[in-house]
Amino acid sequence: MNFEGLDPGLAEFSPAMHSTLDPVLDAHLNPSLLQNVELDPEGVALEALPVQESVHIMEGVYSELHSVVAEVGVPVSVSHFDLHEEMLWVGSHGGHATSFFGPALERYSSFQVSGGDDIRQIQSLENGILFLTKNNLKFMARGGLIMFDYLLDESEDMHSLLLTDSSTLLVGGLQSHILEIDLNTVQETQKYAVETPGVTIMRQTNRFFFCGHTSGKVSLRDLRSFKVEHEFDAFSGSLSDFDVHGNLLAACGFSSRLTGLACDRFLKVYDLRMMRAITPLQVHVDPAFLRFIPTYTSRLAIISQSGQCQFCEPTGLANPADIFHVNPVGPLLMTFDVSASKQALAFGDSEGCVHLWTDSPEPSFNPYSRETEFALPCLVDSLPPLDWSQDLLPLSLIPVPLTTDALLSDWPAANSAPAPRRAPPVDAEILRTMKKVGFIGYAPNPRTRLRNQIPYRLKESDHEFDNFSQVTESPTGREEEPLHTVSKKYRKVTIKYSKLGLEDFDFKHYNKTLFAGLEPHIPNAYCNCMIQVLYFLEPVRCLIQNHLCQKEFCLACELGFLFHMLDLSRGDPCQGSNFLRAFRTIPEASALGLILADSDEASGKGSLARLIQRWNRFILTQLHQDMQELEVPQAYRGAGGSFCSSGDSIIGQLFSCEMENCSLCRCGSETVRASSTLLFTLSYPEDKTGKNYDFAQVLKRSICLEQNTQAWCDNCEKYQPTIQTRNIRHLPDILVINCEVNSSKEADFWRLQAEVAFKIAVKKFSGEVKSKEFALADRKELRSPEGFLCSSIEELKNVWLPFSIRMKMTKNKGLDVCNWADEHEWGPARAEEEHGVYVYDLMATVVHILDSRTGGSLVAHIKVGETYHQRKEGVTHQQWYLFNDFLIEPIDKYEAVQFDMNWKVPAILYYVKRNLNSRYNLNIKNPIEASVLLAEASLARKQRKTHTTFIPLMLNEMPQVGDLVGLDAEFVTLNEEEAELRSDGTKSTIKPSQMSVARITCVRGQGPNEGIPFIDDYISTQEQVVDYLTQYSGIKPGDLDAKISSKHLTTLKSTYLKLRFLIDIGVKFVGHGLQKDFRVINLMVPKDQVLDTVYLFHMPRKRMISLRFLAWYFLDLKIQGETHDSIEDARTALQLYRKYLELSKNGTEPESFHKVLKGLYEKGRKMDWKVPEPESQTSPKNAAVFSSVLAL
Repeated sequence: MNFEGLDPGLAEFSPAMHSTLDPVLDAHLNPSLLQNVELDPEGVALEALPVQESVHIMEGVYSELHSVVAEVGVPVSVSHFDLHEEMLWVGSHGGHATSFFGPALERYSSFQVSGGDDIRQIQSLENGILFLTKNNLKFMARGGLIMFDYLLDESEDMHSLLLTDSSTLLVGGLQSHILEIDLNTVQETQKYAVETPGVTIMRQTNRFFFCGHTSGKVSLRDLRSFKVEHEFDAFSGSLSDFDVHGNLLAACGFSSRLTGLACDRFLKVYDLRMMRAITPLQVHVDPAFLRFIPTYTSRLAIISQSGQCQFCEPTGLANPADIFHVNPVGPLLMTFDVSASKQALAFGDSEGCVHLWTDSPEPSFNPYSRETEFALPCLVDSLPPLDWSQDLLPLSLIPVPLTTDALLSDWPAANSAPAPRRAPPVDAEILRTMKKVGFIGYAPNPRTRLRNQIPYRLKESDHEFDNFSQVTESPTGREEEPLHTVSKKYRKVTIKYSKLGLEDFDFKHYNKTLFAGLEPHIPNAYCNCMIQVLYFLEPVRCLIQNHLCQKEFCLACELGFLFHMLDLSRGDPCQGSNFLRAFRTIPEASALGLILADSDEASGKGSLARLIQRWNRFILTQLHQDMQELEVPQAYRGAGGSFCSSGDSIIGQLFSCEMENCSLCRCGSETVRASSTLLFTLSYPEDKTGKNYDFAQVLKRSICLEQNTQAWCDNCEKYQPTIQTRNIRHLPDILVINCEVNSSKEADFWRLQAEVAFKIAVKKFSGEVKSKEFALADRKELRSPEGFLCSSIEELKNVWLPFSIRMKMTKNKGLDVCNWADEHEWGPARAEEEHGVYVYDLMATVVHILDSRTGGSLVAHIKVGETYHQRKEGVTHQQWYLFNDFLIEPIDKYEAVQFDMNWKVPAILYYVKRNLNSRYNLNIKNPIEASVLLAEASLARKQRKTHTTFIPLMLNEMPQVGDLVGLDAEFVTLNEEEAELRSDGTKSTIKPSQMSVARITCVRGQGPNEGIPFIDDYISTQEQVVDYLTQYSGIKPGDLDAKISSKHLTTLKSTYLKLRFLIDIGVKFVGHGLQKDFRVINLMVPKDQVLDTVYLFHMPRKRMISLRFLAWYFLDLKIQGETHDSIEDARTALQLYRKYLELSKNGTEPESFHKVLKGLYEKGRKMDWKVPEPESQTSPKNAAVFSSVLAL
């Protein structure tokens, strides 16, 4: 509410009037109003009682229901209907706040908000009320408790606030800016400049912010940037009030006259669709307040300060018959508000009275109000009766006075003496091997127990190993789930992003090996562990990299590109963004539910174990199909080779198992069908007796499955009960098993079999069952029932899975499966295989980590073979590793088969035939040839030769090793960054924005055509683009659409192959910020092939310098004016590299070049790293700081 143009005497009202009130009836007050109201010596009403009796209310017609006194003699400055409860809030000129409950206006709370300033606006939130005074924002509970008190600058004069969302607030006033305040951190986050100062009223719709100014203008501002989109010059004098509803904006105010400001009886109405004024609405009262009250129509309520109220339609004519009169106790109405339900109107006058008008006898302020909490009455005088006959009666109901005397219920001192728990005895082996130095003893760890853990045994009869039936008790009760600690290395790892992104994140802390991890922040990166499993299968790694086809989205091609990156990496993490991008385009993946939304992936919704097992089946099937296509590609002329017959693929040779499915009807008819499968699913026996099963028995039962089911019988010509059996004709080279531990039933089976196996092992070694009689500490080496060697009995806990299994094909199409140990004799491999005997070694286990704090994760244990260690580390050995995204750590082999079903659940098993690598040709022949650089057609329909921005390479221009190529890439945003604001005001990135390459440019770095592009590809994308970043990328909407684009549009795979060929041939890339470019393109480039001008012109511990500033300083070029152009940026980077060679004498004079860099940084600090505009200094060569460059 703007008070300009009102009664001058009222404008001079001072809070000091409140302290000088006499307990004498004011002349302006109605004597009947204060009946039965006592005044204290300060003149403030002790109780606010209804002014008059309730009157009969006609349904649908507004009439006065109640009037109460908020504060005698002190004008009401603001009123506000609570948006969450049935309450009306009133603020006074003296800084006092009062709330009234319900239509009866029963006083709920009353408290002082400000010492002397008037309350200018009230806003209700779910957990409290916001009060705005001149330079203070206070948040208080509805009972008066202060939640926070935010002091603004003393020079501020605030008048209005606007809640934009649940945690963001805009505050405006007579100054030339508007503040944005975060209610979570209670800190100022933004300060928006306002061209027209004096924002006293703010409103919001789903299109604009509306700001009403004291000058009579109403500005419409953008919801994101707060920039002015439109402005209405409503009144020549000042603005009094305005409101917005639908497509209409109505305003009232004052016009300038010769004698001063006069209230304008014409309401200005604007159509927000056409952004223009429509016919003004003439009313019959002097409008001071107005509100839309939409019920059946968009009615306007216009209120004058004298108490007249008129209803009219904003686009019709005002009718004098629609005027009613509010009877204020004082001379003026000071405030007006409408409830959210539109059933109640509230008026506050200049004498501290509040009037409630309603259109029904029992109105509600909100459509759905929550229940209001009231203070509980004192229960001391009304104690409930106690029935002493009840044994379970809580005696704490009786209030007992505080006393220092002994109570009857106190325990005797003899029974309450502290008795500390007896320390457990030290292991005899430790005492025997201990060596003393002074009073400190040292002994080797016998490793008979877990580190830093030792059980307390209160009784001597406790068994050392009989702990399977014991459940960790929850600290809050027995009914909750037990607490299980997940080992730190198995927990879900996250990348901590800083202002520099990933540059200062220490990946070496998580991976001290030379193998490459995979980053987890990409959508659907839950399959990282399975990608690693496939990579460390040597035949799969080699044969996948030999594959190349013409399909745009081929998972086999993308997996081969990713494997190539993993080969090149020396411990740095890679990301499978291109592979996962192709994965998201496969319709079958979406149909199987393998594409997770970001919210589901972050919260761990759904079973990750089921998900990864479905993904395992899908990827093997998809790779099998992709590699069956044998047509010779036209675009990639190096991929014509084949490794398999037309009916099979290399994936089929490795993973496929040929079977016979027999169906026997009860009529005796038998049907045999041949089929094949790429993996098996474990089928567990229905046995609740605790019988011991070997893993080999369960595996045989799952492979040679027999079940009864309804099937069609051709002989009976109807569905009949049949016996379905499955026999194996040919075993695969790689045996893939989905464990299907998807419920507590299967988990209990694994747990039970591990317990039984452990007890058998203990009994076998000790000869007795009781663990207190075990004498295992003296044993140097133990052996499990399957013959596995282990150094401690602890390693056999939770182990049921064998490291090797033996399979034998019998003559009658049967299959024998048994656990196999290294001590068993194994003849020559070929001789054994001729008799149908095969030994499979465990190569990988994928497990589901159950962690309620992070939603769970998937990790893999992988046995990395000799060839991988030879390539990476130059040594020949085998080792088990844990792969947890970018965390890689060597582990003991028993850790790979230990499954504590409380937090570590098996999901997938990979067994490989012994001596598998010797069966396949493991040579990798790069399928990418130079033909990929030759001219190709554009995907764009409107592309013309006149629009071509590059000249393809000729055959005599093919790059050689060491040639220079200028490179630059532009990107668009697919997903916005997710960040949070900390309490100290700093921003923390939770998930970075997902970028996609949109344009790639390569220019010639030498020869007669130096600087001319030979690649300038715009990358077509099928994913939704959130932001084209036109200011920084130069990409405009439509440039990546094949239907309307005029650019040279290609697929990402086509351009990727061109860059891969350049990398493989050994060229050196010159550019600015190439590290980020290659990361988004998803390429791994050796460091000796990258010449990045960001680092060439950089001093340690100093800021990075932009390409635009370097070009202006060294080359006297003005680039990147309005937008970026990748051709211009690539050429400039090449010129800067030539300049670097010139200034550093090809790197032979680092000291002189260091002086040049010092001059560069000094100039940058003076210029604030901004390139001057054309009217200012045009060349840095005029500066004294450039003298060192000229001297060179």
